[in-house]
Amino acid sequence: MPGDIPSEAESSKGDLWVFGYGSLMWRPGFEFVEQVPARLIGEHRALCVYSFDHRGTPEKPGLVLGLDRGGACRGVAFRVAAGLRGNTIEYLRSREQTTNVYREVMRSVWLENEARQRVSALAYVVDRGHVQYAGRLSFSEQLHYVRQGHGRSGNNRDYVLSTVKSIEVQGFRDAPLHQLALMLHDDRPLHR
Repeated sequence: MPGDIPSEAESSKGDLWVFGYGSLMWRPGFEFVEQVPARLIGEHRALCVYSFDHRGTPEKPGLVLGLDRGGACRGVAFRVAAGLRGNTIEYLRSREQTTNVYREVMRSVWLENEARQRVSALAYVVDRGHVQYAGRLSFSEQLHYVRQGHGRSGNNRDYVLSTVKSIEVQGFRDAPLHQLALMLHDDRPLHR
């Protein structure tokens, strides 16, 4: 996807900021100088992507997070040293773009530090036109896909629970994910 990444991400000479809102929060997989709680306005975290690779297969899809339009999302901004910019982008592409379900974009994020500064960060936003875009699913549908999902990065249940744990470590909650996590912990069926 080299042609699709914003030129600012590739051509800038300074440090690179990366916005993590799912597994990047608890398993970034790249070297960074600092991590700061951050907020992105205009998109929200949602279990809206069928996983055919990392947490599921085409025959038995799992369900993973995407940034979908509307609202806001709290997550983590990672600052990567300028000298590691190219390697980090390459790594993120190989991890996040195995099926090209995300668009690589630069988004303004507000760091929740003393300075409350705004930075431009690389983020992965769901492509609503992609076959893996699940849209808005009911809790029972989400539970079904998460329970069945298992891919090369492990089972889908662990992905959801690890993300919720990471959100709690950051000091906030994500009500829909927390509700799903409770159901996964209890493994009880949903009442409609």
